[in-house]
Amino acid sequence: MPIEMQGLAPLLQVFDMPTSIQFYRDVLGFEVTQRSKALSDNPDDVNWAMLRLNDAILMLNTAYEPESRPPTPDAARFAGHADTGLYFGCPDVDGAYRFLLGKGLDVREPAIAPYGMKQLHVTDPDRYRLCLQWPA
Repeated sequence: MPIEMQGLAPLLQVFDMPTSIQFYRDVLGFEVTQRSKALSDNPDDVNWAMLRLNDAILMLNTAYEPESRPPTPDAARFAGHADTGLYFGCPDVDGAYRFLLGKGLDVREPAIAPYGMKQLHVTDPDRYRLCLQWPA
């Protein structure tokens, strides 16, 4: 008998947690459902957070402990994000495109991939690739 599993919650290492939470919550519409203890007066200044948007769950973790965080992102460390992609089911890709344009994001129009998925690509503050897609 196989193991019963339900859902998937990828964990992304982020450089600046408040910026990442702001992107996922205030731009994409995720809700912060859990978080570690705040490190300052800013409730988004945490080491870990779990976010949810409908059935999509995502966890964010700081890439550095606060005392070890460099002043700017390490280009070599974050270059590896170029081959990390998260694909979200999105029944209204065109509506998502208009929504993101309205939020001030610089996004290209959705396109249909050779395998028949209509896709809209977005990059988060840490250069993770996000794809909102649905069968064309």
